[in-house]
Amino acid sequence: MSRLQQNIHAIIRPGDDKGYIAECIEISVVTQGMTLDETSRNLMEAVSLHLEGEDPTEFGLVAKPSLSVTFELQPEYA
Repeated sequence: MSRLQQNIHAIIRPGDDKGYIAECIEISVVTQGMTLDETSRNLMEAVSLHLEGEDPTEFGLVAKPSLSVTFELQPEYA
């Protein structure tokens, strides 16, 4: 039996035109928002809804996994 993961990993990156896009690696959750705060809140809600009523072990996760978020930002060059 494989070991269950403690974390769900997500990446938040700038949207193509504006705002931000968040995408989980282990589960099929994608959301967006106009600010980083809004995107983070939307991500938490989307993950909660996705796992609601589900057995997390079906996704290879522990019962109450943490959400680990990486921000992918492009620096501005002069």
